[in-house]
Amino acid sequence: MQLQQLTYFVAVAEVRHFTQAAEILRVAQPSLSKQIRALESELSVSLFRRARGNITLTPAGEALLPLAKRILADVDTARLEVQELAGLKRGRVRLGATPSLCAGLLADVLRRFHDAYPGIQLIVEEGGSRDLVRELTRGSLDLALVILPLQGDPPLDTTPILREYLVVASPAGADNPAQLPRRSYLRIEDLQDRPLVMFRPGYDLREATISACRAAGFEPRFAVEGGEMDAVLRFVEVGLGIAVVPSMVLAGRPGLRGTPLVLADEEARRGRHGPGLLRTIALAHRKDVELTHAARAFQETLQTFIVEAGAAGTLPAGVENLVDVQPP
Repeated sequence: MQLQQLTYFVAVAEVRHFTQAAEILRVAQPSLSKQIRALESELSVSLFRRARGNITLTPAGEALLPLAKRILADVDTARLEVQELAGLKRGRVRLGATPSLCAGLLADVLRRFHDAYPGIQLIVEEGGSRDLVRELTRGSLDLALVILPLQGDPPLDTTPILREYLVVASPAGADNPAQLPRRSYLRIEDLQDRPLVMFRPGYDLREATISACRAAGFEPRFAVEGGEMDAVLRFVEVGLGIAVVPSMVLAGRPGLRGTPLVLADEEARRGRHGPGLLRTIALAHRKDVELTHAARAFQETLQTFIVEAGAAGTLPAGVENLVDVQPP
């Protein structure tokens, strides 16, 4: 017994006419008649007395009608309850994000999502990209904003959404404890023998900075290491050293200035940026787990926000939209 068959049966029973019932349901009359016959065959009874211009219910049909209506009503109730959940009146999103994003545009995205879906619980875990990949793989997160490329081959689907440029953060005042060159840009080599404030292990920025220095032929010198984003920026503000950070985290910090980082003077003169001086942010989730309605809604909210901010020119400085951007 199928719900479609019960729906057709109730429609015919109410209007007492096969053709009119088919028109109401917007199905072909032969198809409706076929389903009614299949229902009668399954029940091994006739449900209607069929006479030209006169359709009446048999005793079996009279007995089935209230039961069928109750079944269909229960189905409608169940559908409404499921649709309420699908309509995001309740639920949960567990999101992981790097500290630069938490300190940057993520707050605006979370506010937009909360305004649209106030019943959805938002749980945000802040951490380095590698830590977030591990938590996402374990199933502790639904979505995570991570840095590409991923290390190893985790079972994740990734969608690039942003590109952000890296800058050297230094105190904005006249004092320059690292004695950086007074230029509009810096090279990787300019970091040699200068005190660096370094993130703790697990941060993509730590590995990116160390790798870039080693590729340039020197080992970085740490003034202090092991900090989270806010601590690193504060350490730079008070003059402990300099740090390589995403440009977006300097917004609203007048005590810091950011100097673009390039690989060579020639690239700087041409306005080009070399590899290692930018990073790509992606939205990731597990391949083997279907996103919940709430998580999918957050994904759509995030991508819409980025597209609109990119078009309006309101993305943070040094950040570019990659949503719907096709590779060359």
